Amino acid sequence: MRRVPRVGIGGPVGSGKSMLIERLVPVLVRKGYAAGVISNDVISKEDADRIRATLSADCTVPGDLVVGLATGGCPHTAVREDPSMNLAAIEQMVRDHPELDIIIIESGGDNITTTFSPVLADYFMYMIDVAGGDKYPRKGGLGIQSCDLLVINKIDLAEHVGADLDVMRRDAVRSRGEKPFLFTDCRSNTGVDEVARHIIRDLLFDAPPGAGGP
Repeated sequence: MRRVPRVGIGGPVGSGKSMLIERLVPVLVRKGYAAGVISNDVISKEDADRIRATLSADCTVPGDLVVGLATGGCPHTAVREDPSMNLAAIEQMVRDHPELDIIIIESGGDNITTTFSPVLADYFMYMIDVAGGDKYPRKGGLGIQSCDLLVINKIDLAEHVGADLDVMRRDAVRSRGEKPFLFTDCRSNTGVDEVARHIIRDLLFDAPPGAGGP
């Protein structure tokens, strides 16, 4: 069975991971890529249910291509220390849908120490939001410093919470060096196309849809 490229998305509760997926998948689908989603949560499958309802409503993806996992423990464990539950879900998804070009794996709400096991994810995105304050990027942490792409979401709230986007930009550069980061407002789709471009270029290497074959 071939390995379908996998994107891991981590970040705190409320940072906008699920909404990013709801906005990102249609962009990928419009470009011809077949995408699946696995959403982790500790107790419920609420996020997966919402993502499925959103993506099914506009016929973006079939319902069985959005899978919810209730991990029952620390969110880090299911995506880093013991990703066996996710790997089993991926195997079943690829078996049922050999046409897949990409699988997006959402971690349960976590903190700045989160990373994904390389066995699970080929590309790691970490998401924070402006409402957490403009000090967030300079706090560093494995998630912020080591991810392939840092996404700073909810820029529309900056003026309402007293956050300075220039400070966040400066500190993101200091924390990440030359690694990329983006500002987004997923609710209005601001920056989502750019997230898709990073994934297509840096993970899929600009391969056309279906290039991996069944």
